[in-house]
Amino acid sequence: MKDIILCLDQSGSMGTSVIYSGIFGSVLASIPAVSTRMVVFDTAVVDLTDDLQDPVDLLFGVQLGGGTDIAQALTYCQGIVTRPQDTVLVLVTDLYEGGDPREMRKRFASLVDSGVQLIVLPALNDDGAPSYDKNHAEFLASIGVPTFACTPDKFPDLMAAALSKQDIGMWVSQNIKMS
Repeated sequence: MKDIILCLDQSGSMGTSVIYSGIFGSVLASIPAVSTRMVVFDTAVVDLTDDLQDPVDLLFGVQLGGGTDIAQALTYCQGIVTRPQDTVLVLVTDLYEGGDPREMRKRFASLVDSGVQLIVLPALNDDGAPSYDKNHAEFLASIGVPTFACTPDKFPDLMAAALSKQDIGMWVSQNIKMS
């Protein structure tokens, strides 16, 4: 069994990505071979795992907010990881940290060092050309974390690749058009 944590930035700039993530979270929760958790955040962190069975409740439970505290969300996610080697953490955020950028980077590195497979999606929408913090994306690349925009039609294949421990960098080069 694999553990999946979907961690979603629900600040105002992430609207479409949050909707798609909610839908995919509900789909993943229906798959018996995986354990799925959903965490949303802006300046607060809310665990919506109990709402995953009902996509309507889930989508209405997501309230797009203002600021962004990625470090706090990562701290929460790290606290719910029980089997790092069998955990895929998908963070959907534009990486514009409103909290402590140094703490955020420490959390990223700590998750990777623990064995969690971390994937960062600056967008999960049809546009494919997100605005995101390029400095933080470069840091993620330097510690081996795939960071790329993903369209909804590619997300199921991405999750299949991640769950089967494929090289996500290779998967991206074969499946995602970089602009």
